[in-house]
Amino acid sequence: MTPQPPTFGPFIVMGLIFFIFYFLIIKPQRQKEAEHQKMLKALDKNDEVVTIGGIYGTIINVKDNSVVLRIADNVKIEVQKNAIAGLRKTDIHAEEKLANTGR
Repeated sequence: MTPQPPTFGPFIVMGLIFFIFYFLIIKPQRQKEAEHQKMLKALDKNDEVVTIGGIYGTIINVKDNSVVLRIADNVKIEVQKNAIAGLRKTDIHAEEKLANTGR
């Protein structure tokens, strides 16, 4: 009986699978999250935004962890900053703000 050499095939395959998952799933998700955080830090008064719940509003006050939105005449709500999905596409200032943040 001759001893068999160690096989590293399964480890190489697992390593390749990890790198594929990293570059196709993990890295793009981290970049998207970083862009979202950058957008949240750049929120300012009179920005038109949409929440993750689909509510459209205009920011009238920015606090540390929340913003106050005007969603209709005499209707204001306070939401967490993390609940802001993004700037409205029709907001003229949105393109300028994204351009100024280096995107």
